[in-house]
Amino acid sequence: MPDAPMPQDAHPAEPLADLYPADRLHRARQATARAGLDALLISPGADLRYLTGYDALPLERLTCLVLPTDSDPFLLVPALEELAARASPAGDLGIEITGWDETDDPYALVAARLPAHTARVGVDNRMWAEKTIAFRTQLPDVRQELAGEVLNGLRMRKTPQEAAALRRAGAAIDRVHGRMGEWLRAGRTEREVGRDIADAIIAEGHVRVDFVIVGSGPNSASPHHELSDRTIRPGDPVVVDIGGTTPDGYCSDSTRVYTVGEPPADFRRLYDVLLSAQRAQTDAVRPGITAGQLDAVGRDFITDAGYGPHFIHRTGHGIGLETHEEPYIVTGNPLPLAPGMAFSVEPGIYLPGRYGARIEDIVICTEEGGERLNRTPRDLVVLP
Repeated sequence: MPDAPMPQDAHPAEPLADLYPADRLHRARQATARAGLDALLISPGADLRYLTGYDALPLERLTCLVLPTDSDPFLLVPALEELAARASPAGDLGIEITGWDETDDPYALVAARLPAHTARVGVDNRMWAEKTIAFRTQLPDVRQELAGEVLNGLRMRKTPQEAAALRRAGAAIDRVHGRMGEWLRAGRTEREVGRDIADAIIAEGHVRVDFVIVGSGPNSASPHHELSDRTIRPGDPVVVDIGGTTPDGYCSDSTRVYTVGEPPADFRRLYDVLLSAQRAQTDAVRPGITAGQLDAVGRDFITDAGYGPHFIHRTGHGIGLETHEEPYIVTGNPLPLAPGMAFSVEPGIYLPGRYGARIEDIVICTEEGGERLNRTPRDLVVLP
């Protein structure tokens, strides 16, 4: 039976203070101490936003949250960014926000304020190399490790407020898929359709377009196909994988498959196999199943149907403040799923030179099983 579409989400956005609570800093300090680190050094990116709510610009000038385990945290920002930092949720956390001047050495300022016993620090996984090297110069006897080893475990388990933000993001991208018939038709190029989709992603509630994949005909067999000037033809399968970032910082990501007119019969067979595999995987989500076991649910189904060599990527990735984050649903990952974990379930089958298909939903693991956040129909959509 086809899936029923979900009504448009009419709930207002959560206050940012609820999405970025002050106790995250305390929990991060505890996790840092348990990991045997003396401090975290966090530059602009998802980790900084997760801990403070501050969506800082990634500049050559240093912005850094300094989170020692046994002294007060502080946020060091370029002086010209200080007002923006104070206006963000970070300004309500009760932590010191300090601006540095153009003639200051911000790395020396951080080094001077770290406790004298500091021997190991965690730097965020996306810190620019020039910044990690500058810290190494100022702290030559301090070992640098990845802060992700501390923070990933916290970020994987979404709070109820984060889950609500992901539901809103899912509903917003569903509304874009619901409008695909406005743009996707024979005679238009992938690039033309992609431009319309990008405009709709913003119009339907995102502040940033993160990606638009429109893979038509043989291009549908390339999972990360870039928009091209190929003209869509009658009978073409078209993979549409789209996502963006919402005003509160949380991401959407959903893939559906369309055909412009009736597709070849053998494509329908491929799609039926894929749909059965993806439904089995989303139904299998529950606490305790490992990421590797969930990957196997769909992979084994696709292999048994004869398409095993053509499922060429992992089943899914975590999602939250980044489109790709922990946990990764991949063969060999022993991580047990737990309530609050949010991730994609997106098996695909790709026949090079012919066509391919992928179906993707975002799912949150709950105490009862899995909650699927994307509710547009998963059946093959045949457009006029």
